[in-house]
This record gives sequence, structure tokens and C-alpha cells, in this order.
Amino acid sequence: MTTPAGGVIPAQTGPAGAPPAGVDADRWPDVAAQPRASAIRTALAERLVRHALSRLPLRARIAGRDSIGLGGPLMEIRRPDAFFRRIGASGLIGFGESYMAGEWDSPDLVGVLTVLAGNAAGLVPAPLQKLRRLWALRQPAAQANTPEGARDNISHHYDLSNDLFALFLDDTLSYSSAVFRGFPAEHELLPAAQHRKIDRLLDLARVGQGTELLEIGTGWGELSVRAAARGARVTTLTLSREQQELARARIREAGHEDRVDVRLRDYRDVTGEYDAIVSVEMIEAVGVEFWPVYFKTLDRCLAPGGRVALQAITMPDDRMLASSATYTWIQKYIFPGGMLPSVEAVERVTTAHSALRTVRCDGFGMHYAETLRLWRERFVERTAQVDALGFDATFRRMWTFYLAYSEAGFRSGYLDVQQILLTREDTA
Repeated sequence: MTTPAGGVIPAQTGPAGAPPAGVDADRWPDVAAQPRASAIRTALAERLVRHALSRLPLRARIAGRDSIGLGGPLMEIRRPDAFFRRIGASGLIGFGESYMAGEWDSPDLVGVLTVLAGNAAGLVPAPLQKLRRLWALRQPAAQANTPEGARDNISHHYDLSNDLFALFLDDTLSYSSAVFRGFPAEHELLPAAQHRKIDRLLDLARVGQGTELLEIGTGWGELSVRAAARGARVTTLTLSREQQELARARIREAGHEDRVDVRLRDYRDVTGEYDAIVSVEMIEAVGVEFWPVYFKTLDRCLAPGGRVALQAITMPDDRMLASSATYTWIQKYIFPGGMLPSVEAVERVTTAHSALRTVRCDGFGMHYAETLRLWRERFVERTAQVDALGFDATFRRMWTFYLAYSEAGFRSGYLDVQQILLTREDTA
């Protein structure tokens, strides 16, 4: 676990070949146990990883002895036998599970992950990339975002605990990228930066007095509160009972319960017609196979002359296409069924399945990197409170890795976040 000061607490691991000590095997079976991987596959993984690391601007110290890389942030591979075996068995999922198990660490986790993300396209040799479908793990059918599956997937993340999210988010409980006036960002400026993000979206959608607004993905209600304060009537949808309960309480406390209807409902079941539709970082949970029905729903529910304003995390189109069927660590542990679109994918799907067209697209990825840094620092600072909520050390390592992994994606430019304005093609 990385300390607030940036140091590293040595992981408790057993002797070579033994499972990591202190990992609850019932809760974290694939972290507690070493995966099955042949000696040949493990040796090949070690050869590929060593070759990749040797060409990167970082320093990988293996078992406290040999060091490879061109220099830069330090990566400590404490148990190379377990580390290479996990990667040989399950690729990047194994890489993340090895961190959860304490088999590798870094005093600059974001720095290491930023280097890796910035070089992601070349880490695997081109001939092996062409054979990706043969060696990459496939997304499990159980995580498909069918109406029932989507409820389970959302509950896996958002129903963890409202108190957990409150520990590292700001008072607005906004769990999406803020928009800052300048860098570096400071935590006390985060509420204003979140309101700035929300207001930009509401302005894009032209939400004002009398607007009938549909929000897909309630979060904890902050956007609904600000829209209602403008005089809009809001219908907002969530699949999380935890979020619905707290959002209703916060909306009631703000004095807007007569203007906001928080429904526990799938977007596919929404009815009615709305002047404006907004959705903040929800398309990532839709699943690529359901993107057509998602945009058909937006088109169906949008009144003539209406506007759709989305905030979406995006990735380069070529990387999205290459990885669209691959099962990832994020999908296994953080967002089951999730998939990031590219801007081009949004345009392809809307053109093929709706009358909606992209009018404007504004990227601000570095703002997300700063937002995630603030969340990560606050999460690490509040270790004792996380423990008090009943989450164990493996969960804390997992969550720290998730926040750092995401931050690195934005810092490297591998990920971006966009505010996208859609209107019907016949709208003036």
C-alpha cells in the first residue's frame, strides 16, 4: 500500500510458490491463489515483459537485484516468479492481481502506470497482437448488460457503500471529471470545479426554466439539483438503490423534490418526450453490443428541436477496436460489463441507428487526471476510515490501483473525456 507521504509499505508475502499472506481467499480467490500457467507460457511472459520494460523510461528492480529499463519511476517486482506466472496466465488481469497481492509495488505508482499506458500500443509485439483473439481472455457472457445484467453490474460498483464514496469525493458527491480553472488542482476547489462541469453540460443542452429534462444515470443527485434550480423539471434514472435513496434525500434537502423524480429504472424502459437529455459518464456502462439501443432510446425520447449533452470517457478508435472483446482487470474488479467508446464509434453508431449527429465535442482529459489525483490522495489519507467500513487491505490496494491506473490513462493521453453535444440532423 502506498502511504500518504508516497513511501511503500512492504507487502507481506510467503515463500516462493506460496500464496500471498493476508489475502482473504474466500473474497479474493484469484488473488490468493496462483493461476495455472505452463512453464512455457510463464517463460514466454517473462521474456516479453523483460524485453518491453528494458525499452521504457522507467526502472524495474527485480527481486531487489537486477534492474532493467531506461531510467525513471521505480517499479519493484518483489516476487518475479508469481508476477510472471500471473501475466502468463491472464495478461493485464494478472498484472493487476499481482499488484493486489503485493507481488509488485512502486513509490510512484501513477508514474509507472503512465509510462506503461503511454506505450501500450507497442508493449506486445505486432505478430502477437495479430493473434490477440487466440491468447486474450474473452469477456464473460454473465457480465453482458442485459436489463438484468446491467442491474447486477451497476450494483457491483455503486452499491458498495455510499459512505465509501463520501470518503474520497467532495461534498457534491460527483463521481466524474471536474473542470478546473487551472492546474495543479486543489481539493478545496473541487466542488466549484464539479459545478463548472455540470453547468457546462446544462448549458450545452440549453436547460432552463420549464425544460423537461431526462438524466440517464443519477449519481447522487447533484446535476438534478442544479437543473431544478434553473427551473427545469427532471426525470432521472438509476439502477442503484443506494444512489436512489441518497439522491432523493439530497434533492429533498435542497428543496427540489417537487421538481425531480428519481426513478429506479433501466434506460431502455424510459417513456415520454423531453426537451433535453443529459448523461454523465454512463455510456461506459452500456456495453458495445447495446450502444445502438442506447442511442435509439435517446433519439426516441428527444422532443423536436431538443438537445442531448453527454459526458463520456473515450479512447483512441484503433485501441477500442483492438480491445473491444477483451476481458480486462477493470471489468473483472471495478466495472463489470464496461466498455469505453471512441468519438468515432459514437459517430458511427448514431449515424447507423439514429437521427442524432455530433455537433460539438470538447475534450479535457488532463482535468480528469487531476480529479483522479485528488480522489486517490484523499482515499489513501483515509485508510483508517476505509477499514472501519469493513473493507480489507486487498480492497484498498485494488481501489488505489484503480484510481492510479485511471489517472495514468489520462496523463498519458491514452484516455480522454469529452462533453458531446448531439442534435437531430434536421435541427437548425
